[in-house]
Amino acid sequence: MDFDLTPEQYQVRDVARQFAEAELGDKIAPFDERNEFPHEIVAKLGPLGFLGAIIPEELGGAGLDYVSYALIVEELCRGDASVGITMWAHNSLCTNHIASFASPELRRKYVPDLASGKVLGAWGLTEPGSGSDAAALATRAELRDGRWVLNGSKAFITNASVAATAVVMARTDPARRSHGISAFVLDRSTPGFTRGKPYRKLGLHASDTAELIFEDARVPTENLIGERGDGFVQAMKVLEGGRIAMAAMGVGIAQAAVDQAVKYMKQRSAFGRTLAEFNGLQGMIAELATEVEVARLLTLRAAHLKDSGRPAMHAAAMAKVFSSEAAMKAATKAVQIHGGAGYITEFPVERIFRDAKLTEIGEGTSEIQRLVIAREILQLT
Repeated sequence: MDFDLTPEQYQVRDVARQFAEAELGDKIAPFDERNEFPHEIVAKLGPLGFLGAIIPEELGGAGLDYVSYALIVEELCRGDASVGITMWAHNSLCTNHIASFASPELRRKYVPDLASGKVLGAWGLTEPGSGSDAAALATRAELRDGRWVLNGSKAFITNASVAATAVVMARTDPARRSHGISAFVLDRSTPGFTRGKPYRKLGLHASDTAELIFEDARVPTENLIGERGDGFVQAMKVLEGGRIAMAAMGVGIAQAAVDQAVKYMKQRSAFGRTLAEFNGLQGMIAELATEVEVARLLTLRAAHLKDSGRPAMHAAAMAKVFSSEAAMKAATKAVQIHGGAGYITEFPVERIFRDAKLTEIGEGTSEIQRLVIAREILQLT
């Protein structure tokens, strides 16, 4: 079993790390304070190939493997999770859905601009009344006069306000529950399609999160992705990659928390010694670093399975639940190590702590991940 990265994967990781160190970190703090989307910073991801990381080269993407992708997400989120989630939600969810399941015509029309970063994408599954039970979504799509007409809304959608393209799941056959859901591509200019006001969130202040609203939104029939009724199955396959990305986000946040804790422990003195010299704190940091490494290995294992064409849903769920909880624990302990300093905005751990919580909720809560894992182990349908 080879645990080493390839030279190409090392190179990709180094490019992502250099970008994060140069463009994120302290530079993102003003955007976080203002709840402002960092358009210029995100635009720089395009020329690096990061906004089309997992998209085939023939569609304008970088054609990277999932291991490389996970490394990019980790490094970006280590620098700032708002930029990291902007990048991977655009990649894993919207762009990947179109590239994987849409007709050749739709792929050629939408994917190159998304993969190059010319435009950003959003992905709409969650609704105000359906989160973990995604199959209960209420947004409807009906055929009228040769077009699909959508009515309903989507909630908590990353990139909603800044995206030019959105993939949306809607119910086309109400009696068939999960088999009655279809997926559509919508343009920002689609009549009847609007975005709500961005949410004021606990964390990830520099990422854009809002509602997608459909009031007789008229969509061309050719914008149906795949076959009618296949939308939910497509979404579950898309979420497999999305959970790997969320796991990598958790690893990046957890590593950032450890980095900040170590930095502070070496600088801060108490009772004539630096905090790094206290045995109790040494044990704490050793435990956190070990859990970050376990989370990283679980994530890269899930990514490797995905690259190998083997089933990865179970591994992705394990990676996601462990990484997200490791991130929350590391952030909590890092704030504790900082003491009062960790509770004020001048220190990055305050932002890291707020950002970490989303990893336990997004792309399926920890409770849902445990359900996925248990069903696989118990061989339940």
